[in-house]
Amino acid sequence: MPNAPLPVYEQCLTEALEASRQWIPAWLDRLQVQLREREAMAPNYPERNALIDAYTLLQRQRDNVARHWLSALAEELEGVSGEAAGPVRRTSLSLDELELMGDDQVQEKVETARVQQLATMAAEEHFNEFTARLSTAQGLRAVNADANPLRVSVYIDTLTGALKALQIAPAMRARWLQVGAKSLGAALADMYVRLDRMLAARGVQPAGYNVVTSPDSRVFLDEQLEGPDLLEEPMSERAALLTLDHLHQLLVGSEEVGGDQAADDGMSRSIAAEVVTLLTQRITGDRRLLRPVRSALRDMSPALHELARDNPRFFADKNNPARRLLDNVTARGLAFTSEKDEGFSSFLSELRQIVTELRRPGGKLEARFPAQLERLRRSQDESLPRGELEARGRAVQTLVRVEQRKLLAEKVAEEFRARPDYPKAPGPVRRFLTSVWAQVVAKARIDESEQPPMLSGDSTAKRYVDILSDLLWSSQLALASQNRPRLVKVIPPVLRTLREGLDSIDYPREKVEAFFQTLMGLHEAAYKTQRSERAASALEAQPEAPVDPDASRLNPDDAELWMRHQEARETNFYDDALPETTQPAFMNTLPMQRDWSEIKAEVALRDASSLAVGSWFDLAQDEQTLRVQLTWASPHGTLFLFGTASGRSLSMTRRGVDRLIETQKLRVVADHSVVDEALDAVAEQALKNSGKR
Repeated sequence: MPNAPLPVYEQCLTEALEASRQWIPAWLDRLQVQLREREAMAPNYPERNALIDAYTLLQRQRDNVARHWLSALAEELEGVSGEAAGPVRRTSLSLDELELMGDDQVQEKVETARVQQLATMAAEEHFNEFTARLSTAQGLRAVNADANPLRVSVYIDTLTGALKALQIAPAMRARWLQVGAKSLGAALADMYVRLDRMLAARGVQPAGYNVVTSPDSRVFLDEQLEGPDLLEEPMSERAALLTLDHLHQLLVGSEEVGGDQAADDGMSRSIAAEVVTLLTQRITGDRRLLRPVRSALRDMSPALHELARDNPRFFADKNNPARRLLDNVTARGLAFTSEKDEGFSSFLSELRQIVTELRRPGGKLEARFPAQLERLRRSQDESLPRGELEARGRAVQTLVRVEQRKLLAEKVAEEFRARPDYPKAPGPVRRFLTSVWAQVVAKARIDESEQPPMLSGDSTAKRYVDILSDLLWSSQLALASQNRPRLVKVIPPVLRTLREGLDSIDYPREKVEAFFQTLMGLHEAAYKTQRSERAASALEAQPEAPVDPDASRLNPDDAELWMRHQEARETNFYDDALPETTQPAFMNTLPMQRDWSEIKAEVALRDASSLAVGSWFDLAQDEQTLRVQLTWASPHGTLFLFGTASGRSLSMTRRGVDRLIETQKLRVVADHSVVDEALDAVAEQALKNSGKR
């Protein structure tokens, strides 16, 4: 989790905006000069006229463009000012997004990629130097260029948005950007130099780069994938075939086929073959998967290529059996951190048999995938301990009930605060009522809603609320000391009812021992205090001491979630303060690597709200690591259920998850499907290839 940004970070963003106010108008002036220069060298009359139109429009719109661009940039920077660097996805285009695009949108994306590439080349050296210092100012432990809010893509995106807002025609936008890309990069480079010097003058040191050699059980970054980095490696001659328009045509199917249907089909098959090649390279190079799993997937590649010849778009259809098989294999593979993990050998054996069946000659290949998918799913179910699925279902039901009780306890606490005698009670009593006792009353009400009492007078929940009058009265020295007979009468039933209620939720007595000591001390003081009627009248006539009606709200334990022992056992509740409840889930784990806490995950967790069901995590405890998957989150996000490869489950509260994130004991392994990430990288590669055309 990133540290809080330094004060100089916000100063740097302010300085960047001020610098932009200076160089953006100057760049627009430079662009006008460049258009004039291009016009003079135009090879033909239509090109010359187009450049004249571009120059004339820019001359007329120059001030509007500068104003809209700066406004969009200021809004963008305002959203990141003063905040720690959050999660950043590297890909600027996903396969799903590409499939939904129209041809015009694809072409615009390609043009933007070309412009960004030219501008980046001009600014790259100074951008990298500046980013190293800015990462430190952002609170990052290592350089993260994608977290730099002043990167080239931000300026190009805000410029494009400003031009669209001004309704500048796409052809005119493209011409401006193509002509001015290099000078835009040069202007940004000058700004990066200026900002880098500012940070250096304020003592900000450059952050380092992550260079990690690690076993397969680690959280890996894109840069650490074993296979070819599709986003960074130079294009091979074959890879250059995959451009964005070709990939888009393959995804949506082209209705505007040429006269040669065979040639069109051949092109589709060639593109599909390239996609499958890049897809399998990416997956088999993903070191989050153990080496034997990657090897088996590499052996599956010929079958996927053969399938692509008959069904070139299978990989884009998430319901296709072959795509689902890939998703299931990679998702299951993420569950293991070592070949010695329980269940891994049986999974690998099943996977190898599936690959053998898919590579068997003869018969229709596409028809084999559904059976192999069902085979894998059946083997996964059989690998779970007997009754584990039912236990997980019971755990979910229990957690739903616990959350309902917590939400009801919050409402009960509000009822307590609304009482006229509540604000006058001592702080320890108020805190007890709005935390523990609210849980007691909430449980009683839920129990009675499911099984109503035979008689209205038998309501346990009502008894638990009725004692509040005596409890609050007896805790106030000024009142209780005036009526010793009543005090003597109410103390036994109040204490008895309190203990009964606490027992109903299995609340440990030691956790409320301080409260009972305080309460009995108040009772003893009231009993021993002697006051004459005149003194009592004078005391009543004095103005009441100011009481903060919201004082109990400051207590973080107000209406806090509480689990009974049985509920904690049913859900294998994880609490680092109660290690004995977590021991069964930590069998067969591996030693934690020493520098694990120093690795900067590409997708950083901010808090429990950033957790997505289906994501995989590494959970650290006592120099051990356990690979877990988030299998369920409660409707209101207060409880989470995780599962392990062996089928065990463990539950956590939102506060517990937040505490693990803050202490860097819960780290993301994968928050998206491995196949989705690989396909997004393929789309990104196609976009990059297009930008080089």
